[in-house]
Amino acid sequence: MADTESCPLHFPALEDIVGVLERGLKKNYAEVAVKVVDCPDLTQDPFGFPVKGLCGKSRIADVGGVPYLVPTARPDKVYNINTVAKKIDLPGAYLLGAGACSHEKVGMNAEMIFSIKSESPTSPAINGNYLASVNPADNSCLLEKYREKHSDHDFGLLSNLYASEGNPGKVIEVKVKRRTGKDNFVSCMRKTLKDHYGDKSVGMGGSFIIQEGKAKLHVMGFDLRLEHTHCFSHHGEGGHYHYDTTPDSVQYLGYFHPAEYLYRIDKPLVTHMVGRD
Repeated sequence: MADTESCPLHFPALEDIVGVLERGLKKNYAEVAVKVVDCPDLTQDPFGFPVKGLCGKSRIADVGGVPYLVPTARPDKVYNINTVAKKIDLPGAYLLGAGACSHEKVGMNAEMIFSIKSESPTSPAINGNYLASVNPADNSCLLEKYREKHSDHDFGLLSNLYASEGNPGKVIEVKVKRRTGKDNFVSCMRKTLKDHYGDKSVGMGGSFIIQEGKAKLHVMGFDLRLEHTHCFSHHGEGGHYHYDTTPDSVQYLGYFHPAEYLYRIDKPLVTHMVGRD
């Protein structure tokens, strides 16, 4: 892979972020509860992740970029999650987030939903990734566990990842019900943090559950993508999260943690502003 750039991020205390998010979310949801809690065991349902938590040497890793997809796809842009973990100075890291599958390995446009513990000197990688594609038989969503069809740990074009040691610890729990504003769940939190912290760059990652309601997802196949969320379900659907479609009944529960550092890997030399929201 090409050169990697890195920089420290502003890292507020969890209690400070709680107050900021609570004030911002109340402008967009009828019911809001934000607090610091012990991270639930993420190896259990409904998460089923390969690690217990989101804590320990947290990072944001932004790999590749939209210019490698639009206007002309670059199928030669293939990355390996174990190499990414080394590039961010955290071999054995747990990484979750959103990105694209490698066309070379999958053979079609497909969304990657990342939940993977990279290899370390003492243990192999544990791949809990999902891939979402369009079923050619009937154009429905096809959600599959990546390791059930592929033995590699590759992806293509781009990814936007939160990485950590995957340890238990304190995280921010966010519960909201009934959307009253126009922003989706993730956008509301991002804009709230931006409005409060201004020029101090804050990065945050985590996972959330849509406990009630439905959402619109799509399957597609330093110059950063500021917001990128992929979802999987236990009923066979997954993809890129846009917004919920049932604002009067929607209910979210999420667990999040700020990142200490940002790593930018293989930044495109020529860029544009397509797909940044």
